[in-house]
Amino acid sequence: MAVIETAVATSADSFQANRSGMLALIDRIRTLEERARTASAAAKERFHARRQLLPRERVALLLDPDTPYMELSTLAGYRLDTPDPDKSIPGCGLIAGIGIVSGVRCMISASDSGIDAGALQPKGLDKKLRIQEIALENRLPFIQLVESAGANLMRYHVEDFVRGGSLFRNLARLSAAGLPVVTVTHGSSTAGGAYQTGLSDYIVMVRGRTRAFLAGPPLLKAATGEIATEEELGGAEMHTTISGLGDYLAEDDRDALRIARDIVAGLNWDPVAGDGEANGFKPPRYDAEELLGIMPMDHKRPVDMREVIARIVDDSDFVEFGVNYGPATVCGHATIEGLPVGIITNNGPLDPNGANKATHFIQACCQSRTALLYLNNTTGYMVGRAYEEAGMIKHGSKMIQAVTSASVPQITLYCGASFGAGNYGMCGRGFSPRFCFSWPNAKTAVMGGEQAAETMAIVTEAAAARRGKPVDRDQLDALKAKITAVFDDQMDVFATSARMLDDGVIDPRDTRAVLAEVLRICRDGDRRSPQRMQFSVARP
Repeated sequence: MAVIETAVATSADSFQANRSGMLALIDRIRTLEERARTASAAAKERFHARRQLLPRERVALLLDPDTPYMELSTLAGYRLDTPDPDKSIPGCGLIAGIGIVSGVRCMISASDSGIDAGALQPKGLDKKLRIQEIALENRLPFIQLVESAGANLMRYHVEDFVRGGSLFRNLARLSAAGLPVVTVTHGSSTAGGAYQTGLSDYIVMVRGRTRAFLAGPPLLKAATGEIATEEELGGAEMHTTISGLGDYLAEDDRDALRIARDIVAGLNWDPVAGDGEANGFKPPRYDAEELLGIMPMDHKRPVDMREVIARIVDDSDFVEFGVNYGPATVCGHATIEGLPVGIITNNGPLDPNGANKATHFIQACCQSRTALLYLNNTTGYMVGRAYEEAGMIKHGSKMIQAVTSASVPQITLYCGASFGAGNYGMCGRGFSPRFCFSWPNAKTAVMGGEQAAETMAIVTEAAAARRGKPVDRDQLDALKAKITAVFDDQMDVFATSARMLDDGVIDPRDTRAVLAEVLRICRDGDRRSPQRMQFSVARP
């Protein structure tokens, strides 16, 4: 037993200030998420009039009742569709998450057709590609609930069209990897998007509502002069009786979702693994509510990350590794709901000893097949003459190599600052962690805004001195203010999560539950052996 003894004073003014700041950020995130739900639900009357379910109603009916559902990337696209933060609707017109269907854990992708008819929004392509990547890496069946007007032609970019081919490539890869692709086409699936339906192993279509064709009536008439109705071109009855594109004909949305659940039940897929080995684990000794007040809103203020660990691991039991060597880098073993994990976090910048310790610890966890959890809270690797002489670059490089080559699942949680190469050494998004989440207060940047501004000021002054000219202090101050504003505008979660630099922002109080779920997803995926094939399943 190595129980962490807390030193947190919950009555302290600093704790209460941190708590108030965190709650305000959480409230802002929840407000934005609700904005997307409200925008979609505004179409309820129209959907119900044509006997359709709203997109979130579809997802709810698909899932097993009273089972965990983890929605991903809810802030994706925020402020990228419009510069007005009060009008921006996050989510990219796509509802995505991991949930349990007929006892099987699946990745679920649902067009949010209550918003702009399900047209793909800015960053929607990246969101789709990311959930496909998660499904492939964690060996999850992929369920699509499709009803989309396709790409928004008013925001057409040729690079998005070319990169969009990866969506279809990934559907073929999923099938070939033995991961079933089940699609319910609730409405439109047209033009290039028709292949979203076509590249599926099981296809359910809805009588009178499904529309799947490469060219709709207007384009068909313009291109060939042929006149045909939408139903004749791509209706459910035609595709399930003539073309063979559809496998199942449903009477309405509810019937289609019932069929989809039956398909998943009949896959002969291993159900969600039981956690018999986890029975008897003890909860943390400290209240998760206290996580709200531990992390300072100012990343320059120090914090002992052991206080965070104490509130997310079983029985607050943490066996620390190399306590006295590179002490600002904290490494150790724990369990979360009975699932073993190696934890790496920061009580300051990474120095040569800390980098060496982390490298050793990562390799040891790979040897014992223990998943790794990175709790990011660092301003980067140490700089200065003494650290350069001590080999900071080569020792930091070894840590980055260890992260890159790790053979076990790696999970990243941005808890505070994640600056500079410290982001890389702590398995930032660029290093493809299995899952990557943020707390509302997290900051991600190459450096802090003030530091960037001061750096540019020094460079500008030195350049002026070389030219023998005086520095215009007003111009310099304006430059510093501009640089600070640019950095500050891009480093918080409302900017980074919008750009898909994480898989979502979570309430600190939910951290233990989220980590336990993703550790189970990783464990079950690594245990699973799907039937791989040379090719994906082709339509008849």
